[in-house]
Amino acid sequence: METFWSRTEILIGLQGRARLAAARVAVIGTGGVGSFAVEGLARAGIGYLELVDPDEVRPSNLNRQLAALHTTLGQPKVNVLARRCRDINPELEVVARPESYSPDDRTRFIRPDLDYIVDAIDSVAAKVDLLATALQQGLRVVSSMGAGNRLDPSTLRVADISETYNCPLARAVRRGLRSRGIVSGLKVVFSTTPPLKQLASLPEGRGRPPGSMVFVPACAGLLLASVVVKDLLADVAADQ
Repeated sequence: METFWSRTEILIGLQGRARLAAARVAVIGTGGVGSFAVEGLARAGIGYLELVDPDEVRPSNLNRQLAALHTTLGQPKVNVLARRCRDINPELEVVARPESYSPDDRTRFIRPDLDYIVDAIDSVAAKVDLLATALQQGLRVVSSMGAGNRLDPSTLRVADISETYNCPLARAVRRGLRSRGIVSGLKVVFSTTPPLKQLASLPEGRGRPPGSMVFVPACAGLLLASVVVKDLLADVAADQ
C-alpha cells in the first residue's frame, strides 16, 4: 500500500529515511528563499525543523513567498509555515520562532544539538556572524547568496563561497568572513549572472529592496534543502 514515504524510500532506502527522520535542522530566514527550503525539508522527511524569522506576511510577499496568501496577511511567517509543515507531515516536530538572529544571542541559534543550519538571512552583518560562528564551531551550514533582481533560475549553482562571482551579496559575505579569518569551507547557493537593473522603486520612505519574482528564490530554497538532505544521506554511506 502506498504511503507518504513510498517514493522517498524507493530513492534513498529505509536507512536514508531514518537518517532524515532523526535529523534536526534550523532554517534562519523564511522569506522567498527560506520558505521553499522549509518546504523541501518538510517533504523530504526531516524530523525536526526550527524556523526563525521575525516578520509577518505582507502584501509584497504574495508574489514569491510560500507563506504568503491573502488569508495569511499579518500573520507571523514562521507560524504559517509551521502549520503547513505539520499538515504535510504530522510526525514532524516544528518549532516556530518569530524572532531575529542576533549576534548578542547567538548561542540560542547556533547549538550543537542541530545537525544543519540553513541561512537565508538578508542582513549582511547578521549573516556573516551566523556563518562565521557556525563554521568556527564545526557546525554544518549552507547559505543563500543574492536571489533578488534575477529572473533565470537555471543560473543557480552550489559552490564554495570562494568560488562565487557576479553576486554583490556574496562579495560582501566573502569580505566579512575574511575579516574573521575564513576564506573557504562554506557551501552556498548563488547565481552566476549579475543582478538585473531595477525598473521601478517603492514609494518614498520605503527603502530600495531588490526586485523579485518566485522563480529564482523558490529554486534557490529547494537547492539549499537538497544540499542538506544529500549531506545527511552521506552520513549513512559513511557509517556503512
